[in-house]
Amino acid sequence: MTGRVYKSTGSWYTVKTPLGETYECRIKGKFRLKGIKSTNPIAVGDIVDFELETDNNQESGIIHNIHDRFNYIVRKSVNLSKQTHIISANIDQVFLMITINNPPTLTSFIDRFLVTANAYSIKTVLLFNKIDTYDEDTLNEVKYLAHIYRKIGYECIGVSAVTGKNVDKVKALMTGKVSLFSGHSGVGKSTLVNAIEPTLNIKTKAISTQHMQGQHTTTFAEMFDLSFDAKIIDTPGIKGFGVVDMEKEEVGDYFPEFFALKQDCKFNNCLHIKEPKCAVKEALDKGDLEFSRYRSYLQIVEGEDEHYRTDVWENQ
Repeated sequence: MTGRVYKSTGSWYTVKTPLGETYECRIKGKFRLKGIKSTNPIAVGDIVDFELETDNNQESGIIHNIHDRFNYIVRKSVNLSKQTHIISANIDQVFLMITINNPPTLTSFIDRFLVTANAYSIKTVLLFNKIDTYDEDTLNEVKYLAHIYRKIGYECIGVSAVTGKNVDKVKALMTGKVSLFSGHSGVGKSTLVNAIEPTLNIKTKAISTQHMQGQHTTTFAEMFDLSFDAKIIDTPGIKGFGVVDMEKEEVGDYFPEFFALKQDCKFNNCLHIKEPKCAVKEALDKGDLEFSRYRSYLQIVEGEDEHYRTDVWENQ
């Protein structure tokens, strides 16, 4: 039998067939040893083949094959730096949710996420959430950030799960597609998903007022079929996003505004750091490129892993 993985809890996978039947499945031990350096060899969104077996009158499935993925979102595993964690596979687009405060989303996190999505040719839409809670200065910050990312080709939408602002616009983009929702804990993913499809009633939690950090409510990725011909993958909140499997020379190709200037650099393998006659550095000096983007680029190229591995709240 063949189906799509809708839910993963580590050892068991909920698989749904094209006929709409769901089965709880697991994998054989040897399956983990096929050279997959991931903490999760099977991810939500994977298409798998499985066989049914009955044990003590309980029917379950044994997964024996994963179909080739056409894309996936992957990051370094925070606790096991040499391993990776596949967030989900076979997705049409990602909605990256951003909040200016409560909790803050740093541009370095946004840029790392966008680089990875771009590397796997996954369209990303930036959702600036909780805009109903912001004062004038914070709204201006939203507008400035949206300007930065719109200028390089990303769609940016201000949303409010509470007031419903632009929820219909998000639903229109989701129709007919598999969409992944991601972001830090506490940015309001589950609340927005509930606003999009109230019948799902996904659990939500308040922000921790002591540290202004979201509390994890979603503990594993899960796919849902929605009432308006759309599929959504709700994911656990991410503290940091480590870029994996990327050579220094190719990182700039996934910054669209850098890639557009690459042909004007003196050297075709220019790293845009110390090389002479670098079009990227010249554009930066003129103010045509955003310094926050260049800073994110340097952090990725120079492998400053601590920028994604440490968390300001972890030791408090």
